[in-house]
Amino acid sequence: MDHIDIHPSVTAIRTTLLGIAVSVVLVFVKGISGYLGHSYALIADATESGTDILSSGLLWMGLRIALKKPDEEHPYGYGKAEPLAAIVVSLFLIGAAIWIGYHSIAFIRTPHAMPKGFTLWILLIVIAIKETMFRYVFNIGKKINSQAVKADAHHHRSDAITSVAAFIGISIALIGGKGYEGADDWAALVASALIFYNAIVILRPALAEIMDAAHSNEIVEKLKELAAAVPQVKGIEKCYVRKMGFDYYVDIHLEVDGKLSVTEGHRIAHLVKDAILESSLRVINVLVHVEPFNMK
Repeated sequence: MDHIDIHPSVTAIRTTLLGIAVSVVLVFVKGISGYLGHSYALIADATESGTDILSSGLLWMGLRIALKKPDEEHPYGYGKAEPLAAIVVSLFLIGAAIWIGYHSIAFIRTPHAMPKGFTLWILLIVIAIKETMFRYVFNIGKKINSQAVKADAHHHRSDAITSVAAFIGISIALIGGKGYEGADDWAALVASALIFYNAIVILRPALAEIMDAAHSNEIVEKLKELAAAVPQVKGIEKCYVRKMGFDYYVDIHLEVDGKLSVTEGHRIAHLVKDAILESSLRVINVLVHVEPFNMK
């Protein structure tokens, strides 16, 4: 993982606040444009942006909690608040998808006016802004290895998806003319399905992190390499990694010469622990267990 001068949680909070500010502006722009332009797809898009604000606010709270230092009641800290926030964000996405889908079906059955042409220009601007936000926020989430920030990025992507669907639906309605007004509503329905899919995509890794699922081989192999490089380490029997917020806790079992003294084995274990803690992997605690390499 690349070295980051600013703590990842601080970066995550700043990114979240930027997303909230952008979403607030877009809610008003899309909501008013959708109402004046007779476009339910655009109103649905504004609703999705509204859930962005609420879920991002909850994400901000989760990240603030994750910043708290370990205490007697929480010796491993409050890092699990971060994937919990990601789960909440994904649940809001699921809720938004169901809400948009339900009302899309209702509007499909209800005759209404043709959407206005100016809504297409609004949507083009929104798509550009939201796709830019997705790429920026997702890159930040990837850099600091935060499921919550990645989830927030997908919220921006889902907003862009609803805008693309609305653009297509309105275009079909305007090109087709009378009788094609419902294309706008069908677009909103398709967008709801895509939003639901995105929600499941970001929910699964967050749940895996909460359940302490095994981490990728990449970080495990790096940890094994660091440990194996310490003199007198004969091998690595086990290596378990637990992610806690933005940091990692490591349990590692070393193999050393069984004829060594307890004192020497203890010294080697400390050298391995120091090597891992001093690396750039954001490991904050290491539990080292020493196993005899040979029993003869």
